[in-house]
Amino acid sequence: MKKKTARLVYLILALLLLLAACSGGNESTPSEGGGTASEEDKQGGTLVYGRGADAVSLDPINVTDGESIRVTHNIFETLLEYDENLELQPKLATEYSSSEDGLTWNFKLREGVKFHDGTDFNAEAVVFNFERWMDPENPYHKGDFPYYPFLYGGFKGDENHLIEHVKATGEHELEIKLKRKTAPFLSYLAISMFGIASPAAIEQYEGDVNEHPVGTGPFMFEEWNRNSTITLAKNPDYWIEERPYLDKVIFQVIPENAARLNALQTGEIDVLDGMNATDTNVVEETQGLELLKRPSFNIGYMAFNTEKKPFDDPKVRQAINMAINKEEIVNAFYNGLAETATSPLPPSLWGYDDTLDPYEYNVEEAKKLLAEAGYENGFETELYTMSNPRPYMPEPVKIAEAIQSDLAEVGITAEIISSEWATYLDDTKQGKHSMAMYGWTGVMADPDNFLYPNLSKTNTEKPAQNIAFYKSDEFTSLITEARETIDQDKRIELYKQAQQLFQKDAPWVMLAYTTPPLAQMDYVEGYEPHPMSNDLLTDVYLTNQ
Repeated sequence: MKKKTARLVYLILALLLLLAACSGGNESTPSEGGGTASEEDKQGGTLVYGRGADAVSLDPINVTDGESIRVTHNIFETLLEYDENLELQPKLATEYSSSEDGLTWNFKLREGVKFHDGTDFNAEAVVFNFERWMDPENPYHKGDFPYYPFLYGGFKGDENHLIEHVKATGEHELEIKLKRKTAPFLSYLAISMFGIASPAAIEQYEGDVNEHPVGTGPFMFEEWNRNSTITLAKNPDYWIEERPYLDKVIFQVIPENAARLNALQTGEIDVLDGMNATDTNVVEETQGLELLKRPSFNIGYMAFNTEKKPFDDPKVRQAINMAINKEEIVNAFYNGLAETATSPLPPSLWGYDDTLDPYEYNVEEAKKLLAEAGYENGFETELYTMSNPRPYMPEPVKIAEAIQSDLAEVGITAEIISSEWATYLDDTKQGKHSMAMYGWTGVMADPDNFLYPNLSKTNTEKPAQNIAFYKSDEFTSLITEARETIDQDKRIELYKQAQQLFQKDAPWVMLAYTTPPLAQMDYVEGYEPHPMSNDLLTDVYLTNQ
């Protein structure tokens, strides 16, 4: 964290370095403005990462929210990973191949890797994790494990469970056999939720990974002060030589956007994630601060609870889609860093249907549809919103208030109910809401990741990820067929059919695709915001040491 005198010291250092450069000094010394630094000079320091909400859990298999993933992704590692270009790359697995029928996959695992507790990473460790994930009878299967059934068709023993077996065929060789072809299978292995945990730690703490997360990643868990800070310490035995550079990372919760920006300006934090889009100008005009932009890979929307009246009627849902002035909301709250949305897929993802006809803002047509549905005089309802900023919803309460105002124009009175992030997730997954602000940042570069968890009828059992409780047999059939089709052109056609059906059924009001802004102190180097919010801090270093 920057001390009060750090700026003066830093400027003096920069001047000395400039003079040294002019006299042929050491070019490997850190310098202001992006100069090079030796590996030794990069070592050390504590990075304070300011964010709007706390993690929900530190057990990766038990989370779906970005704030949890932001932390667990630096503690645990997956077999494969997505790089900044959304291309699959090796991680704990270095090679892979499949049988001709696409059902049997063989992996060669990285050697010489240790968990934070000093035990060895090997094929048996991967098998142990899969058994914990997929078997409800496993003694360490504690929690909801929501992402596993999303992707693998249920748990072990379920009729549609995808996996035949996972077994070690050598110390660092693994075989996974599937029951049916699954196009995005390799992508599943790159999702942060499937980070490999230490079997010894799982046994020692009886499956309580949330409080005792032990992985192979660049940082080790040190301390969690709920709704305040999570502290990670450098993994001194990390398998990448001389990484990470930082001694510690502190994830600091500061719920208010304005307060978080002030904390950056005063040096209390070093990186700011989540900010009012209108504050980007402040960052660009403030000496010592740098504006960053996370590549867009998200959707922001408002979900209807289709199990509750009157939202079980598509006409009501379509009317509300027409009643909300989405363009005005984007212009008011995103400062040019978003565009109005139509599809549940982001435009940057293959399979996106750019032919969808958007619901145009039309108050009179909305009123007509409401009258046809029997609500000529409108009705009273509730609009749930998170209080904490999200990448797809920078000012959630204000956006909810704008929607509330639009709905009043067509006779709908909406009471806003706001809560902090963890409570909000629990309430909406339990279906307490009538309407709810929501969004999604992709964790794999496949349409399956946006559509299946959030809109498949198979994910409506509470606590549900499909918080619209949208139970279309036709929609679920289309996305299931796409999942099991290898030919990408055929998959695209199926996904386009699904998007057209989504548009007609209107289980959500699509709001925005965003390019989330972040900011950092200019002495922070090596931080690259990832499209999926999988921000590894392995290569980050500070030049004000």
